[in-house]
Amino acid sequence: MITLLLILLPLLTGVLCFASKDAAKPMALAGALATLGIALWAILAVRNGQSIDFSAPWIPMLGATVALHADSTSIILTLLTAIVMLTVFIAQWNKDVERPHAFYGLMMLSAAGLMGVFLAYDALLFYMFWELALIPVYFLCSQWGGEKRIAVTFKFFVYTFVGSLLMLAGLIYLSQKAGGNFSWNAITEAGALLGSKEQSGLFVLLFIAFAIKMPIFPFHTWQPDTYEQSPTPVTIVLSALMVKMGLFAAMRWLLPTVPMGVAYWSDAVTMLCIIGIIYASVIALTQTNLKRLIAYSSIAHMGLMATALFSGTAPSMQGLQIQMFTHGVIITGLWLLVSFIENRYGTRNLNELGGMATTMPKMAIALVLLSFANVALPLTAGFTGEFMLFHGLFQSTSSYRVWFMVLAGLGIILGAAYTLRMVQKVAWGEPKTASIPGEISMQDLTFNEWLGLALMIGLVLFFGFYPQPLLNLAALIS
Repeated sequence: MITLLLILLPLLTGVLCFASKDAAKPMALAGALATLGIALWAILAVRNGQSIDFSAPWIPMLGATVALHADSTSIILTLLTAIVMLTVFIAQWNKDVERPHAFYGLMMLSAAGLMGVFLAYDALLFYMFWELALIPVYFLCSQWGGEKRIAVTFKFFVYTFVGSLLMLAGLIYLSQKAGGNFSWNAITEAGALLGSKEQSGLFVLLFIAFAIKMPIFPFHTWQPDTYEQSPTPVTIVLSALMVKMGLFAAMRWLLPTVPMGVAYWSDAVTMLCIIGIIYASVIALTQTNLKRLIAYSSIAHMGLMATALFSGTAPSMQGLQIQMFTHGVIITGLWLLVSFIENRYGTRNLNELGGMATTMPKMAIALVLLSFANVALPLTAGFTGEFMLFHGLFQSTSSYRVWFMVLAGLGIILGAAYTLRMVQKVAWGEPKTASIPGEISMQDLTFNEWLGLALMIGLVLFFGFYPQPLLNLAALIS
């Protein structure tokens, strides 16, 4: 029942937010806090040897069931989802939005969809939650986004719609080969029995669907525009959580289902990932728009994680689980800072920023700490997972593994360059004033903003100094 509660609680909270115009914000905060409590309860239950899986009939004539299964990756990602949603609501507490009942209702529905994606053990159920997580984001972007939100949302819709159709086609084909059964066991067993050509074709279908969501080069072009135009809470959901849907889907539904297809395409996919790392890093190095810089940084980090995913080694897979969690925490903190900076200065242009260490020292300290974590400095949470990713990549059986490591390492160097450039432009130099004098306060962090950042920085430092709890979590259950 615990896994079912992880989905039902945010779902019911979202519905109640729609029905309660005046209390939507505190209701969403309470729902997010309760969801985090259930996620921690799930971890304790698994550590005590309890099964938290759930299964019930759903559509027998289609061979579909409500099957929920929590492995180590599911546990980590549901915990991350609960933490991020709670942090967003805390940090944005003093920000007013139009139609708060709809905004917070859609945010919680998206959280319910994410929980379902990470827990579904039935292919048709997985597809349903995949769409449930995405649909609220379409409305959030189109209703509360920037000036170009309609065109950007349409592009986002086209990309994700095409990916969803490809995924659905692949899952239906596998289901037919499994005798009309959509369960994970039946799908993976049927896929593994297919010939190499069929597996290769299915790999392409499913990989494109998941690569769009990660996103991996060249399926990434929707991402920078969408991140830039979306309101900050939605950008955080997209960047910290929804990109993990693609990685998780590949781990659960692609790698074990078409192993010969994976073996055939892994080097080609790894090259795409590395091209994406270098390309995104170079673009980030030339950016003057703070939000687009962080967006391209996220593409580079996702490329590295996808590279580890297709290396197929135990250290890289364990490092990937850790990195998915720590990246979500770090990028949430960075997006919050981008929002706070824009609210103070009235601009995202790096050339119009500066001197924050003098005028807003608390915010500058937070920026420095999170930037260090973003470049995987030792004793920050970004280091352990990234080290394990490279360690696993070196152990891969690919004949190109040395080249892969060298080129991926170049992305790390470029990442340090653009991140430190960002810190220099924003925190140091002559103090700048707001671009709209008299309308924007240049005060330092408010209490709720400080609390939201403190949660993220606390996790960054704790898991940087003591990563063992994450390592234990990654080894809980398979």
